[in-house]
Amino acid sequence: MKKIIASNFKTNHTRKSTREFIEDINQYLSEKNIDNDVYIFPTATSLDSFETASNLTIGVQNAYYTKSGSFTGEIGTIHLDEFGIKTILIGHSERRHILGETQKEVALKYNYFKALGYKIIYCFGEPLEVKQAGLTETLGYIWEQFDGIDLNYENLILAYEPVWAIGTGISATTEDIGTIHRKIKKKIDKPLLYGGSVKVCGLQDILEVPNVDGVLVGTASWVAEDFKKMIYIANKMDQNSKKIICSTEE
Repeated sequence: MKKIIASNFKTNHTRKSTREFIEDINQYLSEKNIDNDVYIFPTATSLDSFETASNLTIGVQNAYYTKSGSFTGEIGTIHLDEFGIKTILIGHSERRHILGETQKEVALKYNYFKALGYKIIYCFGEPLEVKQAGLTETLGYIWEQFDGIDLNYENLILAYEPVWAIGTGISATTEDIGTIHRKIKKKIDKPLLYGGSVKVCGLQDILEVPNVDGVLVGTASWVAEDFKKMIYIANKMDQNSKKIICSTEE
């Protein structure tokens, strides 16, 4: 199965550097005949019309569940339609834990964009204190993040992102990842990405974990050359099972 490689820019890159990044990645996909699915989620201020290969999708990190209206600081589908954006991240831990989005709000957003046929990458994960409480508590916490979410939606991709491993420099072990992904996959038959301090070195180990269908990457994907290395590694893994040196340069 081909792996999904996704980059979340968060609050990084400018309009100019975003265009340069996307054009660079698009050219790389074409030159190297990459057929893995690649996603890039720029900031809302950097959305634009881009000429991209069929396997490169530009999505939005967040939008309000409205076409337009009086919602200061938000964007609606009128802004996404201008650029043909039909892919969105929903439920990211930074929106839940930093910006205070409740599960009710997350579900409202999910169901709004589901009704419009958007491809949704739905994020979920647990904070450190929940992980430390044990697997039963961790799974209970995760299942609560599916309240109000139609898990049979055809355009759904899941992303497990343990909060304790995002932006902390702490990486989950392959055993940690494998345990949660196995439990999720037993109940939900959807593509399941891993996100949480993913680095170029170590990417192959993560992608080799059973039930990991790809990665959603933050910091380590913001430099185009590093993101291309990740795409390269995933592509080579589809072709053979040999260990790839993470510092490989072409």
